[in-house]
Order: sequence, then structure tokens, then C-alpha cells
Amino acid sequence: MKIPLSHSVSVILVASACVLQSPTVAQAFPTKPVRIVVPFAPGGLTDIVARTVGRKISGEFGQPVVIDNRPGAAGNIGTELVAKAPADGYTLLLVSSSFAINPILYSKSLYDPIKDFAPVSGISAYMLFLAVTPSLPSRNVKTLIAQAKAQPGQLTYASSGSGTTTHIAGELFAYMTDVRMTHVGYKGAGLWLPAVMGGQISMTFGTAVVVPQIKAGRLVALGVTGPKRSPLLLDVPTIAEAGIPGYEVVSWNAMYAPAGTPPAILRRLSTTAQDALRDPETIDMFDKQGINPAPSTPEELGSLTRSEFTKWNKVIRAAKIGID
Repeated sequence: MKIPLSHSVSVILVASACVLQSPTVAQAFPTKPVRIVVPFAPGGLTDIVARTVGRKISGEFGQPVVIDNRPGAAGNIGTELVAKAPADGYTLLLVSSSFAINPILYSKSLYDPIKDFAPVSGISAYMLFLAVTPSLPSRNVKTLIAQAKAQPGQLTYASSGSGTTTHIAGELFAYMTDVRMTHVGYKGAGLWLPAVMGGQISMTFGTAVVVPQIKAGRLVALGVTGPKRSPLLLDVPTIAEAGIPGYEVVSWNAMYAPAGTPPAILRRLSTTAQDALRDPETIDMFDKQGINPAPSTPEELGSLTRSEFTKWNKVIRAAKIGID
């Protein structure tokens, strides 16, 4: 908060802050539309999650919830916008786990995931699928590693952009197996999926968008990135089972508000978001996308954010990954 220019202004600001902390104001909130910024293009998994949850929150609040897509720079543009927004609960961020990764990857990142945001609630969690183009001879993780070692840099993998989990999952794979692969970033799954199916790209660490293509034989699944097998493809082993012990990448979506948002409003937002995630329609929609609801308290989300930042900071520094 800026230092007030006069004593009278200071008194007004202090009085206003006290009112905002009160349960009465939290109960009255919101009195106008709430904006949820999604720092990715429409149609992607984070956007689908935001719209699903946003509809339920809107019904609970009795106010419109507007989804504002602000794609660019692997989520940095929209995230930085929310970091600078008024801390009144009317501008929120629904982001993927790249939120905790980008400040490590990007030397010019303008936000701090710990200091610039107030956690609201976890939203969803999901694993990724290692899928290769059918023309690739490798049919399991061990033969894929052998092929990558025999052809350094020739195998390519697609992602939804530098800094996204679909990118970092590939970097972790290469780092843990000591192989060199070439990353090819796209603006979204709608662009990289045809490239992998068509053989222009060797593989991807993709979201559940790849599952129908795997079942149709247009892609071949070699592993899943989670700690256990996916119910969508029970016959596909985890990557840890398939040959890289300790490998695990679980992506997530979560909701944040600008730092300084009054605690009473944060609690109201968090409770409403958690209720939306327990709604049967939300659960059914998430099931169809291969993701799990992951409601949490602000304190639990804050702990997750810090642990993810620490984990990926170690991996990215050790692997010497960086983006100017």
C-alpha cells in the first residue's frame, strides 16, 4: 500500500480496511461481476476447468463470472495482469502448475508466485500421457530411451509452449535419462496434436486430449506421468514403472487472488470454489476430461505452491534450463 499524502486520507483507508475485514462485507461480496483470468487460449484444459467451475460459482454468488482469456508467454501475460489488479476479490487467476515454474524459467518474469498472490483454492489435478507417433519404432519407455541415446537430438517432443507442464515433463524425462531431445513448442494442443499424429513430431507429454487418439490407434501410449496408472488407460504403466524410477509429474490447476485481498473475502471465495468442485455436474465434467477435483483451503494451496516452486527450482537449475 502506498503511503497516504494526508492524515485524513490515512484515516479513511484504515477505516475502509477494517470494514473489508468484517464478516458482513464478506457475506455481501460480490455485488458485481467477478472476473477469472485464464492466461491461456480458449479451448485448452485450463480454460475448460475455469468455465466449468465459473458457472457453479456464478450460481452461488448470483453474479456473472466472466472468463477472461489472456494467453501469451506460457501464461506470464495473464498472470502478471492479475498480480497488478486491485486486491478486492473481483479479479481472480485460474492457472496451471506452470504458475510455480515460470518465474524460475523466465529471467524476465515480473511476478513472484509466493509474494504477489493470495491462494484461494486448489481446483484440479491430472497426470500427463507419454504418447508417440505410430511411425516411431519404440513401443515402450526403455526402447525409447535407447533410441534417443542412439540418435541424440533427433527425437522431437511437442508441448503447449515453453514453461508449460507439457514442456517441463519432457525436460525432466531427458534429464533423468541423460538423453537429448528437441523441444517444439506450440500455442496449444489443437496445433501440436495433429503434428504428433502425422509424424512431424516424434512424441508428446500430453494431457487427456491424447486419450481418444490413443484408443483410435492414431497415437501409441508408452507411459503416464503420475504416481499410479490412469483409469482412462489402465493397461499403460507409469513412467516410473516402465523404466525411470522416481519420475513423476502431476499437473494441477488452482485459483489465486492478488496479494492483499481481505482474508474474509478469500475465505468466501475459497469455500464457494470448494463447493463448486463437489457438485456432481462438475465431477462428471472433470471425469470426461481425465482430471480429478482437488479442492483445498488457502493454507493448503499456499503450501503446495511453495513446495512446487522448491521442487522445480532444483530440477530446472540442475538441468540448466532457462528462457530469456
